[in-house]
Amino acid sequence: MPSEFELIAKYFTRPARTAALGVGDDCALIRPPAGLILALTTDTLSEGTHFLPGADPRRLGHKSLAVNLSDLAAMGADPRWFLLAIALPDVDEAWLEAFTAGMFALADAHAIELIGGDTTRGPRTITVTAIGTLPPGYALRRDAAQAGDDVWLSGSTGDAALGLAHLKGKFTLTGEAAARCIARLEQPVARVALGQRLRGVAAAAIDVSDGLLADLGHILERSKFAAEVDYESLPRSPDLRACADATLADACLLAGGDDYELVFTAATDKRTTVEAAGRAANVAVTRIGRIVAGAPEVRLLDRAGKSRRIDRLGFDHFR
Repeated sequence: MPSEFELIAKYFTRPARTAALGVGDDCALIRPPAGLILALTTDTLSEGTHFLPGADPRRLGHKSLAVNLSDLAAMGADPRWFLLAIALPDVDEAWLEAFTAGMFALADAHAIELIGGDTTRGPRTITVTAIGTLPPGYALRRDAAQAGDDVWLSGSTGDAALGLAHLKGKFTLTGEAAARCIARLEQPVARVALGQRLRGVAAAAIDVSDGLLADLGHILERSKFAAEVDYESLPRSPDLRACADATLADACLLAGGDDYELVFTAATDKRTTVEAAGRAANVAVTRIGRIVAGAPEVRLLDRAGKSRRIDRLGFDHFR
């Protein structure tokens, strides 16, 4: 059986391209580009909580990095480097080969490099710390929303949660619909290009990891405003529209996690610029509501402007 250091050398070590020192020492060394600040984020994925036992390792490698790229996107940062700490129940070289293939394929697509981390034995747990850069004063912070701002959403929400419901046997999807929704769950797309183009355009932003209403609520809490969201304007994929269980479809749309879309605010005079940013990033952007004065809360409005009941905002890691 290979040792820890042999595993690191075989599966996780690559020549440092932009880091001053990469994998193989007690610390990595990085030299931030002159005039830029660092954005750092970390996410842990635990088997049974964030992914199902037996999850495809290549897709899991992709997702482990994608969720961190999504955080960088929500800040408008350019991805640069990442660290990986991984606990494994045993040494399965076929699993490691597939996992790292998925992870490095996404890393290469975004020119972000692995510069260090840790490996150990234990319940399967994956922690990635990603580091990005951006110009000072251009971060898309959660506390920057203003009354009167439009609320925007990239892509659509709900498909990942619908895919999870299918995998858990709560609902049955057929054929291509199942494949599409499971792919949204297991291979999310981080909206990095959109986040970069929203610098200096959007005010506040967050990625949708725990549910649309819950994550929008984090912006409201930090910015100390309320939001009115137009239920009918929320974008829905054809698969979600086709879901025969209306209650489940609503729960996925409003409270389902793992979408990794961006929800953000921008002044009304930025509408044309936001739409252009979406086209340049090759992702649809939809105006779904507005920021209003009031205690932090999401007011979900129907076509007549009346409030709809909200039963659950989103995923709770400790529930």
